[in-house]
Amino acid sequence: MLSLQNILNGLGAAAIPCHRDVYKAARSCLTDRSMAVRCAAAKCLLELQDEAVFMWTTDLDSVVTLCFKSFEGSNYDVRLAVSKLLGTVLARALTSKQTRVSTKHNFRRISLEEVMELLGTGFLRGSCGFLRASGDMLKGTSSVSRDVRVGITQAYVVFVSTLGAKWLERNFSAFLSHILDLVSQSHPKAVQSPVDAIGCRRCVSFILRATVGGLLGEKAQIAAAKEICQAIWKLKKVVDAAMSDSNLETRLNTTDVTGSQHVLVCALQELGSLIQGLGTTAAPLLQDSSTGVLEAVISVILHPSISVRITAAWSLRCIAVALPSYVSLLLDRCIERLTTLKSSPEAVTGYSFAVAALLGAVKHCPLGIPHGKGKVIMTVAEELLCSASQNGRISLQRTQAGWLLIAALMTLGPAVVQHHLPRMLLLWKCIFPSSPKDLETEKTRGDSFTWQVTLEGRAGALCAIKSFVSHCGGLLTDEVIQRLPPLPSAVDLLTQLSSIYKSYGNALKTPSTIYRHKLYELLAVLPPKTYEGSFCAVLKELVTDLTVPDSQIDASTFLLPPLCHENDLILLGPLLQETDHRFIEEQLLLGSSIASGSLEYDPHAIYEKAGKGDSVPKPLPPALSVISAATRLFGVMFSHIAESHRLQALEQLLNSIKQTKGSRQQIVQLHVVSAFSTSLKHLANCKGSLGSEEVRRSALALVMGALESNNPLLRCAAAECLARLAQVVSDSAFTAGLAQVSFDKLKSARDVVSRTGHSLALGCLYRYLGGIGSTQHLNACVGILYTLSQDSTSPDVQAWALHSLSLIVDLAGPLYHVHVEPTLSLVLMLLLTVPPAYTEVHQSLGRCLNTLITTLGPELQGSSTTVSALRTSCLLGCAVMQDNPDCLVQAQAISCLQQLHMFAPRHVNLSNLVSCLCEILLDNSVLMNLCSSYLLLRRAVVSCLHQLVQREAAEVSEYAVASVKESREDFTPDVNIREIGLEGALLGLLDKELDQRLCQDIKETLTHMLTSMAVEKLSFWLKLCKDVLAASADFNTVASVDTTQEEETAKVDDESVLTSDSDDRFHPFRNPRWSTRVFAAECVCKIISQCENACSAHFDITLAQERKQRDSRDDFLVLHLADLVRMAFMAATDHSDQLRLSGLQTLQIVVRKFAAIPEPEFPGHVILEQYQANVGAALRPAFAPETPPDVTAKACQVCSAWIASGVVSDLNDLRRVHQLLVSSLVKVQAGKEAQNQQYNESTSTMEILAVLKAWAEVYIVAVQKQKNQTDAHNHCLKIANSAEESYRDVTFSASGLLDLVQADLGTLSKLWLAALQDFALLTLPSEYASQLPAEGGTFYTAETIENARPHYYNSWALILYAAALWLTSTGFVVVDPDEGVTNLSRPVTPTTMCQDSSTRPLVKSPEDVNTDRFHLILGISVEFLCSPRLDAAMENIIACLHALQALFDVPWPRSKIGGDQELGVELLNVLHRLILTRESPDIQLAALEVVRLVLFAAQEHVKEKRRSAEVDDGAAEKETLPEFGEGKDTGGLVPGKSLVFATLELCVCILVRQLPQLNPKLTCSPAVQPGKHLLLSEDGSRLVAAALVILSDVPAICSPEGSVSVLPTILYLIIGVLKETTVKSRDGQLPLVVAASLQALKGLLSSPMSRAEKSRTAWTDLLRSALVSVLDCWDQDKELQELDEVSLLTAITVFVMSTSPEVTTVECLQKRCIEKFKITLDSKDPLVQYKCYQLLHSIFQHPNKTVSYPYIHSLAPSIVGKLQETEKAKPENAAELQVIQEGIKVVTALTATAEEEHRAHLVACFLPILISFLLDENALVSATNSAKNLHEFALQNLMQIGPQYSSVFKKLMASSPTLKARLESAVKGNQESIKVKTAKHAKNPGKSSSIQLKTNFL
Repeated sequence: MLSLQNILNGLGAAAIPCHRDVYKAARSCLTDRSMAVRCAAAKCLLELQDEAVFMWTTDLDSVVTLCFKSFEGSNYDVRLAVSKLLGTVLARALTSKQTRVSTKHNFRRISLEEVMELLGTGFLRGSCGFLRASGDMLKGTSSVSRDVRVGITQAYVVFVSTLGAKWLERNFSAFLSHILDLVSQSHPKAVQSPVDAIGCRRCVSFILRATVGGLLGEKAQIAAAKEICQAIWKLKKVVDAAMSDSNLETRLNTTDVTGSQHVLVCALQELGSLIQGLGTTAAPLLQDSSTGVLEAVISVILHPSISVRITAAWSLRCIAVALPSYVSLLLDRCIERLTTLKSSPEAVTGYSFAVAALLGAVKHCPLGIPHGKGKVIMTVAEELLCSASQNGRISLQRTQAGWLLIAALMTLGPAVVQHHLPRMLLLWKCIFPSSPKDLETEKTRGDSFTWQVTLEGRAGALCAIKSFVSHCGGLLTDEVIQRLPPLPSAVDLLTQLSSIYKSYGNALKTPSTIYRHKLYELLAVLPPKTYEGSFCAVLKELVTDLTVPDSQIDASTFLLPPLCHENDLILLGPLLQETDHRFIEEQLLLGSSIASGSLEYDPHAIYEKAGKGDSVPKPLPPALSVISAATRLFGVMFSHIAESHRLQALEQLLNSIKQTKGSRQQIVQLHVVSAFSTSLKHLANCKGSLGSEEVRRSALALVMGALESNNPLLRCAAAECLARLAQVVSDSAFTAGLAQVSFDKLKSARDVVSRTGHSLALGCLYRYLGGIGSTQHLNACVGILYTLSQDSTSPDVQAWALHSLSLIVDLAGPLYHVHVEPTLSLVLMLLLTVPPAYTEVHQSLGRCLNTLITTLGPELQGSSTTVSALRTSCLLGCAVMQDNPDCLVQAQAISCLQQLHMFAPRHVNLSNLVSCLCEILLDNSVLMNLCSSYLLLRRAVVSCLHQLVQREAAEVSEYAVASVKESREDFTPDVNIREIGLEGALLGLLDKELDQRLCQDIKETLTHMLTSMAVEKLSFWLKLCKDVLAASADFNTVASVDTTQEEETAKVDDESVLTSDSDDRFHPFRNPRWSTRVFAAECVCKIISQCENACSAHFDITLAQERKQRDSRDDFLVLHLADLVRMAFMAATDHSDQLRLSGLQTLQIVVRKFAAIPEPEFPGHVILEQYQANVGAALRPAFAPETPPDVTAKACQVCSAWIASGVVSDLNDLRRVHQLLVSSLVKVQAGKEAQNQQYNESTSTMEILAVLKAWAEVYIVAVQKQKNQTDAHNHCLKIANSAEESYRDVTFSASGLLDLVQADLGTLSKLWLAALQDFALLTLPSEYASQLPAEGGTFYTAETIENARPHYYNSWALILYAAALWLTSTGFVVVDPDEGVTNLSRPVTPTTMCQDSSTRPLVKSPEDVNTDRFHLILGISVEFLCSPRLDAAMENIIACLHALQALFDVPWPRSKIGGDQELGVELLNVLHRLILTRESPDIQLAALEVVRLVLFAAQEHVKEKRRSAEVDDGAAEKETLPEFGEGKDTGGLVPGKSLVFATLELCVCILVRQLPQLNPKLTCSPAVQPGKHLLLSEDGSRLVAAALVILSDVPAICSPEGSVSVLPTILYLIIGVLKETTVKSRDGQLPLVVAASLQALKGLLSSPMSRAEKSRTAWTDLLRSALVSVLDCWDQDKELQELDEVSLLTAITVFVMSTSPEVTTVECLQKRCIEKFKITLDSKDPLVQYKCYQLLHSIFQHPNKTVSYPYIHSLAPSIVGKLQETEKAKPENAAELQVIQEGIKVVTALTATAEEEHRAHLVACFLPILISFLLDENALVSATNSAKNLHEFALQNLMQIGPQYSSVFKKLMASSPTLKARLESAVKGNQESIKVKTAKHAKNPGKSSSIQLKTNFL
């Protein structure tokens, strides 16, 4: 058959003559006994129908019947293959063009109705011929076999998928009515038993989900939902008509009512699933009143059938999850209906289901519901329970409803439940009898109805308790556990159930089963110690339930799979694995007499989370669920009971197995094994032991019996159980014994059952004992399994043996290396010899190969011959498996190749692998997910891609595109992988795929591709994202067509030119779903951050344009700014809330990253400015009243980012966005009353804080801008007054922004302070909880305190900073009370803080108000900075430090902290700790700034005290003045109490961290090279400089004695820094640190302490030593040339100039200093000379002659000498010129300071030098620039000196005629040049005034 398929494929149309023969051959094979043959025949016929016209024309009926027959007794693979054939043939029949049929057969087109009829008949009547069917119908025995029905269901889906989404949109209403008709009353046989009905409903739901949910885009889905609604309305009318029939008897039995129920269930389920999938995009559908979705669903809540009522409730839950804004409305509506209609039984159950379902939805809605709803529901529930007994007709319904509501209420969590706990405990207590005696009296009373109500009520109560335990674990304290309803009496009732049941008959069967089930479930979740006393009683009941089942149902398929290892389930065929058809295939697992799960079996499932992979919860019927609950409880209890009880229980179980026979025995065995296996699981988890020898023996007997059961699933579970037993016993002898038993069995036994069971047992033993250490054991295992795996008589044995072998290979680890080669050759041999039909053997072989590759691991990279042989074998094995027709085998092949690629990437042919993966993936994306309907294969492919792209994304992407180009041209689906690449194909797949895990993998794969390639393929990625996002907009197909035709132009065929439709096909994403669009928006954000790490050109438009011109292939993000804004805009204005959030996030990132980029064409503007309309338009909808709070909160952040970014400078433009913030501020002011009642109260907290935070950010920026401009302004004023005009323009914008905020500042400041006060209360430790205000804070309510906390943590920092800025701007001014301004600040005061109203003064004085505010801000800051959490954002820490800086910027707070030393010390210690723990330079600098301000505050305080003391005491008694400042009279500083000490600690910490050489301990260690200078980073320099500034201020807050004790430290540090950082810099600039250390030195030396009487002598000594250190430092570094002499000279000068003369005039010191100057004067470097002159200039002018004269005497002659030399060597360049000019200045100064008698002599020396610099007219023309400048400078000086010392001047002129002539010619030349210049000025009067000043001055 497979060969025929390939032949047909190759021949194509040429094979027409032999088509009939092929068809005949395939027909008989399609009903063959072997399933593999059926599959092959189906594939062959599928190939045949491509060309054989007759299959879908004349022979259509027979093909269809044939397929139906083939479904009978089929397995999953056959159903897949045949349904694909059937669906495709029918689709062809429907769409075939008339022209294709040759003219002589005149066939009419077949219509849709007929096709549907064919399928429908099969669905309803099965495969039998018509006559036989009618005969059966007469007898009433016809029941269609389930596999036929499931097969046809799949055929429906293939049929619709083949026709495609557009077809479905057009024909949806016909299709829907046909599908729903399958379960309607027109075919009563299909739904006569509940089992069949549930099966058919599942099939119908599956067809709808796979077609409507899988194929349609969002718009079409909304249309489909409308159609379904119409259907519901129609049915509703029918039911209403039937119900209005007055005769009760006929009324309830009408077929209309019973028949319509299944249709309604299917319609409601699909409607719910549709809306849940659509999410918030379904909002327009619900607002559309003509459809009336909500009305439709709510109206059927009153339907007489319970299954319809509960499905309607489920549908409401789906709507609530999709649209959180409806939860509160729906709850109110349902509660209101429930209370008004409490006398109708349907209404009570229906609406209570609805309320419970909605409560279950709340945990999926992050915005929650108002807290008060809990109270309302509790009241309603209590009322129902209390009124239950009043009216017998509805007491049952009221009881059930009351408990259901209470149980559902528990899902809201502890915050809601704790308020109602006392009432609940009371209710629970009341419902159970309080003592055994009461129970006895109860038994004697009542009838079967009252017992039914009682049991239902108690079961409900137990459910509520279980719900409480699982959802409110935090409230389950010991006290509550003791008060839980008397568990003993619940257990007593359990033991009495059977006798009650006997006395009252069958009516109690279901209620008693439900009661058992609920009690078992509750006990399983409670801590066992709570019901220790009842262990025996419960255990007895459990054993009875397990061994005497009411039902003869084989429940293995739902009990055992969870107990088997998931990898072993593969042995049992595809039904137990995850597949796309799991939903319908499940019913084939259960025997024909059991219904699969459905909601009506247990209404309590409606508020729980649905199980994994289920869209709707599917609780099993009570008879089955009681068994599963019993096995679970047995497992829990077994590990807690005494050993004797264990033995008894096991023996009882064993006996009961022995006593039963046949199928019944198997059922008991199954229950027993699952119960025991569960208990072993618990024992292993709690590391318990099993017990004595006897217990072990019984346990072993139990398991061994099951290991040889006929049910393969039971064998599998038993093998697992055996291994767990060995794990729990953990005794090697016992384990070896177990293995030996299996060895013996395998050697002797010949039957398949025992061979499969025991071979798996060997593998499982390895799994739990991590490989049994001994090699003999391993050899024995491997030997036996080798033999079994070659037993070709039984594929089962081979499969199980190989699976077991794979486990051993995997777990034996390195021990297995010896066996690797033989095993590999065995695997290869079997792969080649076992027929492909035995897929299970091939799958096991695949797993073996996989584990072998893992065992070899990285060795596979080796190059030796043995390794390469092994590698080749592995690759060969993979190749064989890839060719296997079975999908699971292919999946194994792919995962083997994936492993190989991981260990030996060079040896895997990547291009082949990628093209193979793409073929599977894309081939399958053709028919949604049908082509590879194997979910596991798709998962394998994506997981392999995921791994490949992590390592080589670019290659994978290229190969994928290349592979598609090579492949056949008519590869119609996804032609556009050429344009959209693998990335686009994956995005498309993500949109269609329904499996969550697969979607997650696809997202991760795409993310890896994005991170490694987005920067290189920027335009491509942005276009992809844009296509996905644009497809959501209405203008979708316009933008996407332009690039697609580039490659095609050469070979455009005529068809595509004619059909305009071809563009549609090229649009890569048709209507993507909102989740895909959200992913695309997230991708855009990731792309931006990738570009940020890549290169600066992405954010610099001029650079980007330059580089783009150089190389057009370069691409930069900034060039795509328009696209980024457009995408963010499209996302932010979508219907879907998730997408709006992502869009706003993207917009915020774009604004933050691109705000500062200037627009090159319009200087003074930025590029974002042109997009302000888009930004405004994107933000406006988010402030609409109906917008959810989380969207508004996000939009506030974007607003503040936009305003703060400074993009828009024009106020009128800014007002648009500003207006949005103003409107939300108005909303905040409205307060709690006006809050939105739709969501939880904490959401309004979130919104309010977001608004306040946004305003805070704007205010902070406005203040900073203004500050920067005032600084700039002052700067400008210093430079010149011409800047006036330009300054005016600039201030407008900043103060304008401040004006915008100013209007609302009064309100804002109150709100900010109120929010801070809330935050302060919320940060209190839990022990102060009692002090919190009972009604909650300003912006949060007491009940929602936990939900509100995170919102405060998000926003407090900026609010704190803004509040601090506002307080400083008002300067904490205490205003006169008469002016009434203080009233503003009164309401804000934190007066409510924990005070008694009686003690509180009525109105606080302004001083108190200010103090409160000061402490509020300081307290919050210190509390936060003490221990910022590790994840605390940098911004928060910085904002907090800035707030402190702002606070201490004004005098009043400084006086507070200055006067309170403890407070200051504490703050400094906190900052010290912060500096130690946070490396960021920004944080450290900000902290240092705060330290400086604190120190400044302390200085002010000390000064103030000294001043007031002087004023008080008068100047007379100066001697006795008390000492202020630290260190008092002794000079001692106490660590921990001393501010000085804390400051020093902090500064030392900073300095040593930046310059480790300062630490004396380190300098001796070899780590630090002496004399090696470290260059500090820019940040490091700033930190050191800041620390030095602080150090020099320290003595000011000490007393004289104190100052003496800290001085040595400070000097050591300052001079140390100077030493370490004075390095010559190339440009002669003084490094920042050096400048700072000199500045600090100067500050320190001029400190008043150095002159104070008490400390003067000590200071003098210390300062002398310091000077010596500086001089020594010069001498040490002689050998190092890099020392910067200038800095050290400057330091010496600072000493000379700033200290008192006695420090520096000591002869030895003075000599050394003068020596240094002499050396430096002779320096070759003109710069150094220049600086040296400058310094001397200042020393020569020192007022104290004792200081200056020695220098003048020693150094003046050499300066004059140098100037005289210059006459011969004229200056070459500007530097030399500067030196000479400075020299002239120094001599001029000397002349001025010289004494009278020497002055004439000096001038006489000086004048000739000056004149020698002059040039005559001719020389002037040819002279160099520097000579000219020198000439002018000398001339100016002469003009000044001449008149001053005229006598000397005249004398000199007279005595030296040459000089006189030279001077005259120079003056004359100068005057001429002035004339020329003035003439120029006359022509050019516009020159600026500064030049004129100079010329006039000459």
